[in-house]
Amino acid sequence: MLVYCRPMILELAEIDILPGKEPDFEAILEEASRLFLQSPGCLGIRIGRSIEHPHRFRLLVRWATLDDHMIGFRNSDAFIEWRRLAGPCFAKPPRVEHMNLLIGD
Repeated sequence: MLVYCRPMILELAEIDILPGKEPDFEAILEEASRLFLQSPGCLGIRIGRSIEHPHRFRLLVRWATLDDHMIGFRNSDAFIEWRRLAGPCFAKPPRVEHMNLLIGD
């Protein structure tokens, strides 16, 4: 039986970017990551770009609770700003799911 390493939620967002907009999306990532990190309950963020599918990015955000993301962040000015910055680059809405972190840091 696995034991949770620390109670927290991992948000995984798969983001497909419009062809040619990848450099624009990468340019806003530093500012966008601060929007997450300044939000109550955000414990960290990582963003990666697929090697096999270079138009695909994955956002991994650690939240203290699901409500910190779904209620706190999603109803905040920070979320509105995130979508204003990143939204024009999206090929389609991001696919988002949440996981309980079982093993990891």
